[in-house]
Amino acid sequence: MKKVVVIGGGTGNFAVLRGLKNYHVDLSAIVSMADDGGSTGILRDELGVLPPGDVRQCLVALSNSSNMMRSLMSYRFENGGLGGHSFGNLLLSALEKVTGSFEKAVEEMGKILFIKGKVIPVTTHQVRLKMLLSNRTLLEGEKEIYLSQEIDQGYKSIYLEPFPKANPHAIDEIMNADLIVVGPGGLHTSLIPNLLVEGVSEALRKSQAKKTFVVNLMNRKGQTTGFKVSHYLEEINRYIGDDIFDYILINQQKPSQDLIEVYAEEGDLVENDLVDERVIAVNLLGEPKEAPKKDMLKRNLIRHDSKKLAKELMKIVNHL
Repeated sequence: MKKVVVIGGGTGNFAVLRGLKNYHVDLSAIVSMADDGGSTGILRDELGVLPPGDVRQCLVALSNSSNMMRSLMSYRFENGGLGGHSFGNLLLSALEKVTGSFEKAVEEMGKILFIKGKVIPVTTHQVRLKMLLSNRTLLEGEKEIYLSQEIDQGYKSIYLEPFPKANPHAIDEIMNADLIVVGPGGLHTSLIPNLLVEGVSEALRKSQAKKTFVVNLMNRKGQTTGFKVSHYLEEINRYIGDDIFDYILINQQKPSQDLIEVYAEEGDLVENDLVDERVIAVNLLGEPKEAPKKDMLKRNLIRHDSKKLAKELMKIVNHL
Protein backbone atom coordinates (compact mmCIF):
# COMPACT_ATOMS: atom_id res chain seq x y z
CA MET A 1 0.00 0.00 0.00
CA LYS A 2 1.40 3.39 -1.02
CA LYS A 3 2.03 5.91 1.76
CA VAL A 4 0.60 9.40 1.17
CA VAL A 5 1.46 12.29 3.50
CA VAL A 6 -0.52 15.54 3.36
CA ILE A 7 1.01 18.70 4.86
CA GLY A 8 -0.94 21.84 5.69
CA GLY A 9 -3.77 22.93 7.94
CA GLY A 10 -7.34 24.15 7.94
CA THR A 11 -9.90 23.73 5.16
CA GLY A 12 -7.32 22.93 2.46
CA ASN A 13 -6.18 19.81 4.29
CA PHE A 14 -9.81 18.86 4.84
CA ALA A 15 -10.56 18.76 1.10
CA VAL A 16 -7.53 16.61 0.25
CA LEU A 17 -8.01 14.14 3.12
CA ARG A 18 -11.74 13.78 2.61
CA GLY A 19 -11.14 12.65 -0.97
CA LEU A 20 -8.11 10.42 -0.40
CA LYS A 21 -9.64 8.46 2.48
CA ASN A 22 -11.84 6.67 -0.07
CA TYR A 23 -8.80 5.05 -1.73
CA HIS A 24 -6.54 2.18 -0.74
CA VAL A 25 -3.62 4.23 0.59
CA ASP A 26 -1.79 4.60 3.90
CA LEU A 27 -2.78 8.18 4.71
CA SER A 28 -1.21 10.65 7.17
CA ALA A 29 -1.89 14.33 7.80
CA ILE A 30 0.83 16.56 9.24
CA VAL A 31 -0.84 19.60 10.74
CA SER A 32 0.35 23.10 11.61
CA MET A 33 0.31 24.03 15.32
CA ALA A 34 0.24 27.79 14.75
CA ASP A 35 -3.55 28.29 14.90
CA ASP A 36 -4.59 30.78 17.60
CA GLY A 37 -7.88 32.24 16.37
CA GLY A 38 -11.44 31.85 17.66
CA SER A 39 -12.25 28.88 19.89
CA THR A 40 -8.73 27.46 19.45
CA GLY A 41 -7.08 30.68 20.65
CA ILE A 42 -9.27 30.89 23.77
CA LEU A 43 -8.58 27.25 24.70
CA ARG A 44 -4.83 27.76 24.17
CA ASP A 45 -4.79 30.84 26.40
CA GLU A 46 -7.14 29.63 29.13
CA LEU A 47 -6.14 25.95 29.38
CA GLY A 48 -2.57 25.95 28.07
CA VAL A 49 -3.44 23.22 25.55
CA LEU A 50 -2.07 22.79 22.04
CA PRO A 51 -4.31 24.22 19.28
CA PRO A 52 -7.11 21.73 18.49
CA GLY A 53 -8.87 23.45 15.55
CA ASP A 54 -6.93 22.30 12.47
CA VAL A 55 -6.37 18.84 13.95
CA ARG A 56 -10.10 18.48 14.60
CA GLN A 57 -10.86 19.34 10.97
CA CYS A 58 -8.42 16.66 9.76
CA LEU A 59 -9.90 14.07 12.12
CA VAL A 60 -13.41 14.82 10.85
CA ALA A 61 -12.19 14.63 7.23
CA LEU A 62 -10.71 11.16 7.84
CA SER A 63 -13.64 9.91 9.93
CA ASN A 64 -15.65 6.86 8.91
CA SER A 65 -18.15 7.32 11.74
CA SER A 66 -21.76 8.40 11.33
CA ASN A 67 -22.83 11.75 9.87
CA MET A 68 -24.22 12.56 13.33
CA MET A 69 -20.84 12.02 14.99
CA ARG A 70 -19.02 14.11 12.37
CA SER A 71 -21.62 16.87 12.76
CA LEU A 72 -21.21 16.72 16.53
CA MET A 73 -17.44 17.24 16.27
CA SER A 74 -18.00 20.29 14.07
CA TYR A 75 -20.91 21.69 16.11
CA ARG A 76 -20.27 25.22 17.35
CA PHE A 77 -22.12 26.60 20.38
CA GLU A 78 -23.86 29.87 19.54
CA ASN A 79 -24.27 31.54 22.93
CA GLY A 80 -23.59 31.37 26.66
CA GLY A 81 -20.19 30.72 28.20
CA LEU A 82 -19.39 28.24 25.44
CA GLY A 83 -20.42 30.61 22.63
CA GLY A 84 -18.06 30.25 19.66
CA HIS A 85 -16.52 26.98 20.86
CA SER A 86 -16.71 23.87 18.73
CA PHE A 87 -17.57 20.65 20.58
CA GLY A 88 -14.68 18.84 18.89
CA ASN A 89 -12.19 21.47 20.11
CA LEU A 90 -13.49 21.09 23.67
CA LEU A 91 -13.28 17.29 23.48
CA LEU A 92 -9.71 17.32 22.13
CA SER A 93 -8.61 19.77 24.84
CA ALA A 94 -10.31 17.68 27.54
CA LEU A 95 -8.62 14.53 26.19
CA GLU A 96 -5.25 16.30 26.27
CA LYS A 97 -5.81 17.11 29.96
CA VAL A 98 -6.98 13.56 30.78
CA THR A 99 -4.18 11.77 28.90
CA GLY A 100 -1.46 14.35 29.61
CA SER A 101 -0.46 14.35 25.95
CA PHE A 102 -1.84 16.10 22.87
CA GLU A 103 -0.65 13.26 20.62
CA LYS A 104 -2.43 10.72 22.83
CA ALA A 105 -5.57 12.91 22.76
CA VAL A 106 -5.49 12.94 18.94
CA GLU A 107 -5.04 9.17 18.90
CA GLU A 108 -8.02 8.64 21.24
CA MET A 109 -10.25 10.98 19.25
CA GLY A 110 -9.20 9.12 16.12
CA LYS A 111 -10.55 5.92 17.69
CA ILE A 112 -13.84 7.62 18.59
CA LEU A 113 -14.24 8.81 15.00
CA PHE A 114 -13.00 5.60 13.34
CA ILE A 115 -10.54 7.56 11.25
CA LYS A 116 -8.70 6.11 8.28
CA GLY A 117 -5.07 7.10 8.62
CA LYS A 118 -3.20 9.26 11.13
CA VAL A 119 -3.23 12.91 12.16
CA ILE A 120 0.14 14.15 13.41
CA PRO A 121 0.91 17.58 14.90
CA VAL A 122 4.03 18.98 13.20
CA THR A 123 5.39 19.88 16.65
CA THR A 124 4.24 19.16 20.18
CA HIS A 125 5.67 22.45 21.49
CA GLN A 126 3.62 25.56 22.20
CA VAL A 127 4.46 28.11 19.49
CA ARG A 128 3.23 31.47 18.21
CA LEU A 129 3.50 32.54 14.60
CA LYS A 130 4.88 36.06 14.13
CA MET A 131 5.54 38.24 11.11
CA LEU A 132 7.58 41.43 10.87
CA LEU A 133 6.34 43.62 8.02
CA SER A 134 8.56 45.89 5.95
CA ASN A 135 7.00 48.91 7.70
CA ARG A 136 8.26 47.41 11.01
CA THR A 137 4.77 46.43 12.21
CA LEU A 138 4.93 43.16 14.16
CA LEU A 139 1.97 40.85 13.62
CA GLU A 140 1.66 38.58 16.65
CA GLY A 141 -0.17 35.32 16.11
CA GLU A 142 -1.78 33.47 13.22
CA LYS A 143 -5.03 35.41 13.68
CA GLU A 144 -3.37 38.83 13.24
CA ILE A 145 -1.51 37.57 10.17
CA TYR A 146 -4.69 36.08 8.70
CA LEU A 147 -6.55 39.38 9.13
CA SER A 148 -3.73 41.63 7.90
CA GLN A 149 -4.23 43.64 4.71
CA GLU A 150 -0.61 44.83 4.53
CA ILE A 151 1.44 41.69 3.86
CA ASP A 152 1.50 42.27 0.10
CA GLN A 153 3.41 45.51 0.79
CA GLY A 154 6.31 43.31 1.89
CA TYR A 155 7.54 41.58 5.01
CA LYS A 156 10.98 41.12 6.53
CA SER A 157 10.49 37.80 8.31
CA ILE A 158 8.01 35.19 9.47
CA TYR A 159 8.94 32.90 12.34
CA LEU A 160 7.71 30.70 15.18
CA GLU A 161 8.42 31.72 18.75
CA PRO A 162 9.93 29.86 20.49
CA PHE A 163 11.72 28.08 17.63
CA PRO A 164 10.36 24.50 17.90
CA LYS A 165 11.77 21.09 17.04
CA ALA A 166 9.67 18.87 14.81
CA ASN A 167 7.59 16.02 16.16
CA PRO A 168 9.77 12.93 15.40
CA HIS A 169 6.66 11.11 14.16
CA ALA A 170 6.12 13.84 11.55
CA ILE A 171 9.71 13.48 10.31
CA ASP A 172 9.31 9.68 10.12
CA GLU A 173 6.16 10.06 8.02
CA ILE A 174 7.91 12.42 5.58
CA MET A 175 10.96 10.18 5.23
CA ASN A 176 8.88 7.03 4.63
CA ALA A 177 6.30 8.54 2.26
CA ASP A 178 5.74 7.52 -1.35
CA LEU A 179 3.87 10.76 -2.13
CA ILE A 180 3.90 14.05 -0.21
CA VAL A 181 1.14 16.58 -0.89
CA VAL A 182 1.68 20.20 0.18
CA GLY A 183 -1.35 22.49 0.09
CA PRO A 184 -3.80 23.90 -0.62
CA GLY A 185 -4.14 26.28 2.33
CA GLY A 186 -3.38 29.74 3.66
CA LEU A 187 0.15 30.47 2.42
CA HIS A 188 1.38 32.35 5.50
CA THR A 189 -0.95 30.79 8.07
CA SER A 190 -1.27 27.08 7.18
CA LEU A 191 1.57 26.08 4.83
CA ILE A 192 4.68 28.10 5.75
CA PRO A 193 4.24 27.51 9.55
CA ASN A 194 4.93 23.79 8.97
CA LEU A 195 8.14 24.65 7.12
CA LEU A 196 9.35 26.91 9.96
CA VAL A 197 9.56 23.96 12.36
CA GLU A 198 13.15 22.73 12.76
CA GLY A 199 13.80 19.62 10.69
CA VAL A 200 10.73 19.68 8.44
CA SER A 201 12.23 21.42 5.39
CA GLU A 202 15.38 19.31 5.64
CA ALA A 203 13.27 16.13 5.73
CA LEU A 204 11.30 17.31 2.69
CA ARG A 205 14.54 17.88 0.76
CA LYS A 206 15.94 14.48 1.74
CA SER A 207 12.79 12.36 1.34
CA GLN A 208 12.74 10.09 -1.71
CA ALA A 209 8.96 10.58 -2.04
CA LYS A 210 7.42 12.23 -5.07
CA LYS A 211 6.16 15.67 -4.07
CA THR A 212 3.06 17.49 -5.29
CA PHE A 213 2.15 21.13 -4.66
CA VAL A 214 -1.60 21.80 -4.83
CA VAL A 215 -2.01 25.48 -5.68
CA ASN A 216 -4.71 27.61 -4.03
CA LEU A 217 -7.76 28.62 -6.06
CA MET A 218 -7.96 32.20 -4.82
CA ASN A 219 -5.65 34.95 -3.66
CA ARG A 220 -6.26 36.73 -0.38
CA LYS A 221 -6.52 40.50 -0.77
CA GLY A 222 -3.80 42.37 1.09
CA GLN A 223 -1.71 39.21 1.43
CA THR A 224 -1.26 37.48 -1.91
CA THR A 225 -2.85 40.15 -4.09
CA GLY A 226 -2.15 39.42 -7.75
CA PHE A 227 -0.15 36.28 -6.99
CA LYS A 228 0.20 33.85 -9.86
CA VAL A 229 1.21 30.19 -9.56
CA SER A 230 4.92 31.05 -9.87
CA HIS A 231 4.68 33.39 -6.85
CA TYR A 232 3.21 30.64 -4.66
CA LEU A 233 5.88 28.22 -5.79
CA GLU A 234 8.69 30.73 -5.16
CA GLU A 235 7.41 31.54 -1.68
CA ILE A 236 7.05 27.88 -0.66
CA ASN A 237 10.46 26.96 -2.14
CA ARG A 238 12.06 29.82 -0.25
CA TYR A 239 11.19 28.14 3.06
CA ILE A 240 11.90 24.59 1.92
CA GLY A 241 15.30 25.71 0.63
CA ASP A 242 14.95 24.11 -2.81
CA ASP A 243 12.41 23.41 -5.55
CA ILE A 244 11.46 19.86 -4.56
CA PHE A 245 8.18 19.43 -6.43
CA ASP A 246 7.68 16.77 -9.08
CA TYR A 247 4.08 17.83 -9.82
CA ILE A 248 2.20 21.13 -9.56
CA LEU A 249 -1.57 20.62 -9.47
CA ILE A 250 -3.54 23.64 -10.71
CA ASN A 251 -7.22 24.32 -11.22
CA GLN A 252 -8.08 25.45 -14.77
CA GLN A 253 -11.85 25.73 -14.25
CA LYS A 254 -13.42 29.21 -14.09
CA PRO A 255 -16.13 29.83 -11.49
CA SER A 256 -19.24 31.72 -12.59
CA GLN A 257 -18.87 35.48 -12.97
CA ASP A 258 -21.44 35.93 -10.19
CA LEU A 259 -19.23 34.02 -7.75
CA ILE A 260 -16.11 35.91 -8.81
CA GLU A 261 -17.92 39.21 -8.18
CA VAL A 262 -19.17 38.06 -4.76
CA TYR A 263 -15.61 37.08 -3.86
CA ALA A 264 -13.97 40.22 -5.31
CA GLU A 265 -13.70 42.09 -2.00
CA GLU A 266 -11.73 39.17 -0.48
CA GLY A 267 -9.49 38.20 -3.39
CA ASP A 268 -9.02 37.23 -7.02
CA LEU A 269 -8.45 33.98 -8.91
CA VAL A 270 -4.94 32.54 -9.00
CA GLU A 271 -3.77 32.46 -12.63
CA ASN A 272 -1.27 30.00 -14.01
CA ASP A 273 1.82 31.66 -15.52
CA LEU A 274 4.00 28.53 -15.57
CA VAL A 275 5.04 26.71 -18.72
CA ASP A 276 6.45 23.66 -17.01
CA GLU A 277 6.16 19.94 -17.68
CA ARG A 278 5.38 19.41 -13.98
CA VAL A 279 2.09 21.28 -14.26
CA ILE A 280 -1.15 19.30 -14.17
CA ALA A 281 -3.96 21.73 -15.05
CA VAL A 282 -7.43 20.22 -14.60
CA ASN A 283 -10.96 21.10 -13.44
CA LEU A 284 -10.92 21.02 -9.64
CA LEU A 285 -13.81 23.24 -8.54
CA GLY A 286 -16.49 21.98 -6.20
CA GLU A 287 -20.11 23.08 -6.03
CA PRO A 288 -20.68 26.10 -3.74
CA LYS A 289 -21.86 25.07 -0.29
CA GLU A 290 -25.52 25.41 0.50
CA ALA A 291 -25.67 27.38 3.73
CA PRO A 292 -27.76 30.04 5.44
CA LYS A 293 -26.74 33.54 4.35
CA LYS A 294 -25.45 34.50 7.79
CA ASP A 295 -23.13 31.48 7.89
CA MET A 296 -21.84 31.75 4.35
CA LEU A 297 -18.13 32.46 4.43
CA LYS A 298 -17.09 33.90 1.11
CA ARG A 299 -13.92 31.81 1.13
CA ASN A 300 -16.10 28.70 1.02
CA LEU A 301 -17.92 29.81 -2.11
CA ILE A 302 -15.07 28.88 -4.43
CA ARG A 303 -13.47 25.69 -3.19
CA HIS A 304 -11.76 22.50 -4.29
CA ASP A 305 -13.83 19.41 -4.99
CA SER A 306 -12.40 16.67 -2.76
CA LYS A 307 -13.29 13.90 -5.24
CA LYS A 308 -11.66 15.66 -8.20
CA LEU A 309 -8.55 16.43 -6.14
CA ALA A 310 -8.24 12.84 -4.95
CA LYS A 311 -8.73 11.46 -8.46
CA GLU A 312 -5.79 13.50 -9.79
CA LEU A 313 -3.58 12.68 -6.81
CA MET A 314 -4.36 8.97 -7.20
CA LYS A 315 -3.25 9.11 -10.86
CA ILE A 316 0.14 10.21 -9.51
CA VAL A 317 0.13 7.49 -6.82
CA ASN A 318 -0.70 4.81 -9.37
CA HIS A 319 2.33 5.80 -11.48
CA LEU A 320 4.77 5.55 -8.58
